[in-house]
Amino acid sequence: MAAVPEVLDLSQLDRSLAQQVTPGRWEKILSCIQCGTCSASCPTAYAMDYTPRQLWRMVQLGLTREVLTSRTFWLCTVCKSCQVRCPRGIQITDTMVALREYVYRQGLEVPDLLLRVSQTVTSQYNISGDDNANRLVWSQNLPNPPVGVNPLRRTAEVVYFVGCVGSFYPRVYSIPQALVKVLERAEVEFTTLGGEEWCCGYPLYVAGMREQMAEIVRHNLEQVRKVGAKLVIFTCPSCYYAWSHLYPEFADVRGLHFQHATEFLVERVTWDALRLGPVEGVVTYHDPCDLGRKSGVYDPPREVLLRIPGLEFREMSMARQSALCCGGGGDVEMVDPSITMGVAAKRLAQVQATGADILASACQQCKRTLQEAARQNRIRVRVMDVVELLWQSIQAADV
Repeated sequence: MAAVPEVLDLSQLDRSLAQQVTPGRWEKILSCIQCGTCSASCPTAYAMDYTPRQLWRMVQLGLTREVLTSRTFWLCTVCKSCQVRCPRGIQITDTMVALREYVYRQGLEVPDLLLRVSQTVTSQYNISGDDNANRLVWSQNLPNPPVGVNPLRRTAEVVYFVGCVGSFYPRVYSIPQALVKVLERAEVEFTTLGGEEWCCGYPLYVAGMREQMAEIVRHNLEQVRKVGAKLVIFTCPSCYYAWSHLYPEFADVRGLHFQHATEFLVERVTWDALRLGPVEGVVTYHDPCDLGRKSGVYDPPREVLLRIPGLEFREMSMARQSALCCGGGGDVEMVDPSITMGVAAKRLAQVQATGADILASACQQCKRTLQEAARQNRIRVRVMDVVELLWQSIQAADV
């Protein structure tokens, strides 16, 4: 591990920032007026050694050692809650990621698990370390797998990019299972990439290892184009964000369009052809950070929920742009899983305040995180994905 430099090498930090932050980035950071809005907005500030406000003040004062050895930017969930509220328009979250990248480039201390994940993604092409050829393991217990998850269909205009969490974490297998059944019922011709699907690269980006994404981006784009697809859909908002916002920085994505599954369903499915039955319950919706604040997709998941008969929808006090992070983003779980569970518990308290017995989201990681927090805190709420509820409604109509 290299020694901590006495002075921040702003030219290197600027190179990290240049790819993520608007012009005048460093001057913007130095314009911080210490109002504390970022710290008040941050879901993990309570666990940081320095709050975001304190970190920016130390940057202004040139306290290099304190800044670069701080846990603050490693505990950032990259939710952008602070960034959308900053009265000075400082790109706070992007700067947190840039500090991670700076530390990595300088050979300074990086959390061990993040280094391991980097090695796993670049060698195994997924975050779990499983054999990537088994990416369709989630479909094996489907009684009649749709043609789209069968190697027989190798050309299609729509590719469903499943993502690492949906592919390899059994707790959320039901999400891709539900979507492919909905797509089949809606007569959508789609395909999946199976073992040719690689991690989207987003875990590398938030770990400060952006440059390692290049090969992954080229491979995934090549596989999508190989099947003749024009549209890629996602149930994972992090994959969706990576393809929509980061991939264009590495490669030409012209001719391809990207949508979250709920956007696709609202815009492209003929709803009259889908018979929906009642799903009884009170539901509230959790906005995933990568889908909501960072990608601006708020209405489609809610529109799907409102189409399901029998559901009573109640909004949480903190919703849409103001939604609290689930705690599962930014690789924080790899740095300190207790903090992830602490944030998720706060979100579940907001769920309980609505009186909902169903917590819906549109993200595999959000479901996984919130479901585990509900179990640990003995909170009786069903945590489900929007597409799972939709498939349940379709099945109810078949009875």
